[in-house]
Amino acid sequence: MTKKIRLELLAPAGSVEKMKYAFAYGADAVYMGIPDFSLRVRVNRFTMDDVQDAIEYAHHIGKKIYVTVNIVAHNGHLEKLPPYLTQLNLWKPDALIISDPGIIVMAHTYAPNLSIHLSTQANATNWQTVKFWHEQGLERVVLGREVTLGEIKEIHKKVPACEIEYFIHGAMCMSYSGRCMLSAWLTGRSANLGDCAQPCRWRYKTDKEKFRVIEATLEEPLHPGVEIPVEEDRHGTYIFNSKDMCFIEYVPELIDAGVVSFKIEGRAKSEAYLSNVVKAYREAFDFVVQEKDVKKQKKKLKEIKKKVLDKLVHRGYTTGFLFGRDTVEQNTENSHEGGEEKYIGQVLGCVKNGKKWKLEVRPHNAIAVGDKVRIMQPTQADLKLTIGTMHNETGESIESGHGGAGYNIFFEVNKKVEEFGIVFKQ
Repeated sequence: MTKKIRLELLAPAGSVEKMKYAFAYGADAVYMGIPDFSLRVRVNRFTMDDVQDAIEYAHHIGKKIYVTVNIVAHNGHLEKLPPYLTQLNLWKPDALIISDPGIIVMAHTYAPNLSIHLSTQANATNWQTVKFWHEQGLERVVLGREVTLGEIKEIHKKVPACEIEYFIHGAMCMSYSGRCMLSAWLTGRSANLGDCAQPCRWRYKTDKEKFRVIEATLEEPLHPGVEIPVEEDRHGTYIFNSKDMCFIEYVPELIDAGVVSFKIEGRAKSEAYLSNVVKAYREAFDFVVQEKDVKKQKKKLKEIKKKVLDKLVHRGYTTGFLFGRDTVEQNTENSHEGGEEKYIGQVLGCVKNGKKWKLEVRPHNAIAVGDKVRIMQPTQADLKLTIGTMHNETGESIESGHGGAGYNIFFEVNKKVEEFGIVFKQ
C-alpha cells in the first residue's frame, strides 16, 4: 500500500438499536431499509418513522446511512414507491441502494437529490457494466461476490471515478448473488423479495426413521474424474451450506485493488455478533492504514481473526471467489462452528454504587451467580469478572436470570462500563 486512503466500514442494521451498536463499535456507515422494498423482511424492524429517526441519528453523530430499495420488483411494488421515494428525498439519507433499473429511473424522478448505489443483486461483475451504471449517474457499485481480486483491480483501473463497494464478511449464498428460487419453491417465500427461508442451511435426511450413514460421490458426465462428495450421518447432510466469507487477512490487498467501502453482511444477526465483527474490522483497518510494514500487517490481521472472528458462531470461513472459483467451499458437515462464548445480554446502564458500580443488563440467555463473564466495550478494554451477587429490578437477591423472564438483572463491577457494553459468558 503506497498511500493513506479513506476507508468506509459499512455495517448492517436490522433495527435502530443494532444501528446504534454498529456505530458505537466503529462503523462509518450502515445500510437498512423497510420490509416492503428491502431484501430483509421477517428480521427487519424498521418502520417509516424508524427510517427518519435513524437518518437523523446517523447524521447527528457524523455517520452515513444508506437505504436499501433493492428488491426484484413486480408491477404491484411500483405503485407504492413514489410516496416512499419522495419521503426519502426529504429525509436525505446518504444514498439509496437499488438493483432494479426501473426503480433507478423512478428514484431519479422522485428522489432527485439522493445518490444511488448499485446493489450487489444487480450482478455487476465486469468493468463494462460498472462503466455503464456510472454513466447513468450512479456514484458507487456494490460488486457481486463472484468477482475475484484481479477483476476488482481491473474494474478500478478501467473506471476509476466509480466507487467500489465489496462484501468482506458474512454469509455466502449458494446461488448466484442471491438469485435463488429454492426458498420460493419449498416454502412460498421469495428470496428475491427479501423473504428467504434459507433452505440451503437446512439439514436434509433421506430416512427420517432410521439412522443411516451415506458416503457417496457425484460425477457430472461432461467432467469425468471431477467428483463431488455427498455425506450424511445421524445429523443429516448440509450439501447446500456454503461457508462464510472472512476477508480480514486480505484488507491490504482489497485497498490496493481499489475498494473504498467494506461491507459486512448480517442484518439478521444479534447485537453481540455485529459488535464483535465491526470492532474487529475497525481495529484491522486502523492498523493497516497506520502500519506500512506488510509482515506486521499480516501478523496483526491473523491475530484479530483468531482472537475474535474464529470464536464467533459461523459456518466455517472461506475466501469465496476472491482468489478464483477453486477457493469457494461448502460446509457439508454441520450447520455452524465456533461459539466459544455465549451471548448473555446488553448493558443498559451503569451507576455508581459505593466503591463499585451497579450494572443493569437485559438478559438474552441464562446467567447465574458464580458465572465467569466478559464485558465487551466499544472503546475500552474488556472487563472480566466472576458474578458474586445478582438482583432483579425490585432489589431482590436472585441466583440466576435469563432471557424471556421479563425483567432485567443487576450485578456489581469494579469499573464503570461504557454504553453499548455486551456481556458474554466465558
